[in-house]
Amino acid sequence: MDRWPHRLMVLVIDFDNVFEARLHKVRARIPAHLEERVFVLGSLSEPEALRKSGLGSYEAIGSAMAKDCREGNKGIWGDDLLKHNAGELSRLRQSIVPILFPPA
Repeated sequence: MDRWPHRLMVLVIDFDNVFEARLHKVRARIPAHLEERVFVLGSLSEPEALRKSGLGSYEAIGSAMAKDCREGNKGIWGDDLLKHNAGELSRLRQSIVPILFPPA
């Protein structure tokens, strides 16, 4: 990432039902000069729980997440297993929406 100063990274993890502790542990491994370009998102427990909760297949979940991110909707991101991502999602949207979803 040092070679490409505009590169962004999204880390997708499961938080094992210990959101704050896992987030802190992951963030502690990110070099300070890269913190603003690295985003940590994930399921509160494990990805399988998302599918089991009736949100659909992994493909459907991913598509809904991308759509709601692009449109700025809570939608799927408001689910109990994903709502803890709100702050990071907001930060991510500020960086990627202009690049991936420019105004038509």
